[in-house]
Amino acid sequence: KHSKKLINQHFTDVLGLPCIENLVCSADETPEPITTTITGNIPSWIKGNFLRNGPGKFEIGRSSFNHWFDGMALMHQFHIEDGKVTYMSRFLNSDCYKENLEHNRIMVSEFGTIAMPDPCKNFFQRFLSRFELLKQSDNANVSFVQYKGDYYVSTETNFMHKIDPQTLETKEKVDWSKFVAVNGATAHPHVDPDGTTYNMGNSYTLKGAFYNIIMVPSKKVNPNDTLEGATVVCSIPSEDKSKPSYYHSFAMSENYVLFIEQPIKMDLLKIVTSKLRGKGINEGVYWDPKRNTVFHVINKHTGKLSLIKYYAKPLSTFHQINCYEENGFLIMDMCCSDDGQAINNYLIQNLKKSGNALDEVYNTMCRVFPRRFVLPLNMDSQTPCGQNLNTRLNSTATAIKTDKDKVFCTHEDLHGEDLHEYGGLEFPHINYSMCNSRPYRYFYGCGFRHLVGDSLIKMDLQGKQIKVWKHAGMYPSEPIFVSSPGAVEEDDGVILSVVITPNQDKSTFLLVLDAKTFEELGRADVPINIPYGFHGTFQNRD
Repeated sequence: KHSKKLINQHFTDVLGLPCIENLVCSADETPEPITTTITGNIPSWIKGNFLRNGPGKFEIGRSSFNHWFDGMALMHQFHIEDGKVTYMSRFLNSDCYKENLEHNRIMVSEFGTIAMPDPCKNFFQRFLSRFELLKQSDNANVSFVQYKGDYYVSTETNFMHKIDPQTLETKEKVDWSKFVAVNGATAHPHVDPDGTTYNMGNSYTLKGAFYNIIMVPSKKVNPNDTLEGATVVCSIPSEDKSKPSYYHSFAMSENYVLFIEQPIKMDLLKIVTSKLRGKGINEGVYWDPKRNTVFHVINKHTGKLSLIKYYAKPLSTFHQINCYEENGFLIMDMCCSDDGQAINNYLIQNLKKSGNALDEVYNTMCRVFPRRFVLPLNMDSQTPCGQNLNTRLNSTATAIKTDKDKVFCTHEDLHGEDLHEYGGLEFPHINYSMCNSRPYRYFYGCGFRHLVGDSLIKMDLQGKQIKVWKHAGMYPSEPIFVSSPGAVEEDDGVILSVVITPNQDKSTFLLVLDAKTFEELGRADVPINIPYGFHGTFQNRD
């Protein structure tokens, strides 16, 4: 009864959503650059490659992937120079892509799709093959990241691929576990101003599951280096040894890494036996709202985990916005929701629905909103219990000491009522090089009045005012901020986003907005259809 009630819980009552099934249609690659048609004006100072990653192939032969996160990685490059734009794309030449194509069926299990035994084998061989351990997929379809100046595509397993950003050629497969004792790493590392990169990855030992903070040095010793010199800065034991929390990213300030242990749990036994049971890995990931969220604070320089545990009510987060220290407080801004079941709703069959069935999928998913938590760093035995330790002016977030080393936190909304009509905000982005781990004023994101982003939003934290770019039938990707040359002001630059039009054939375009006014400067029309992707980055070629 209890689970039934949860499944049918409605968070919104939106009706008449347009069908977007073409956003999850397989695409062909475009390995040779093609020209685009420019409307308006692309500023001539923009020079570089806008790189995007995401799933691009959802069927292999007669077998189909079940989950949006499973599609084969398709990398995109928009080369911008002298006000002109060319477009190219390539499938990541991963081992699983090659193996799948060679056998013309899904050979390697993904997050929501189990590779079925070879039908040519006899019954006994098929039965035995279910006992083979799941091998980790190298289908790195989430993001483009940088380590030591090189570009990689990444997912959440222990495999990344080094990519040539000029040609999108797959250069080298890199295995995290060859450098540090982890079983995977996130697709969202953080970078210090000196180029030192931090990431997180799990390890599974006889003592239980651990969350590890990894540091990768900024410089190569040898020209062919990848992750050489990577070290584990700190290992945090999972509260539940056999059911660690799922996390997609983490927060980082100048001196601290902040890990959010959320009540989205991974049942390791279910995951390890998924092949035996013929079920997807995703069935081992579940939301446990009986547990609170725990914020773990780690000193980056000493590797010491703070003895103070900060708690909040159950929440789910995929992406943090920013995190910084100010006057003895750690301020952490992130996109979060009060329900963590969304990850299991992004099945391809749900994205292909239409009419009432589509509305039902949307309305049973909790909206995601930007929120701020304020964590007091300087506490001792004299700090009183039961009173709000957040003394920051005009901040409605609370932090109340409940016990010797425990603080319970509530958030401040980083938005006004008007954000509700745009469906909340996800895929946040800031002027990273100027503002990451520092006080800041603006962030950008996608509004989600559909299962994918259907508007672009700029938030001004002074007054929590928004500016919006939204057009019916257009689905913009994560907004990437590119700073103007010599910019002094935080929002002096442009926003880049790839806009997909599922119900208009071959009308994809690269959109360029003035980051200050949020007005359109220009667009580059790409005469092909591409699926909706996840994350991207801009490679400056100045």
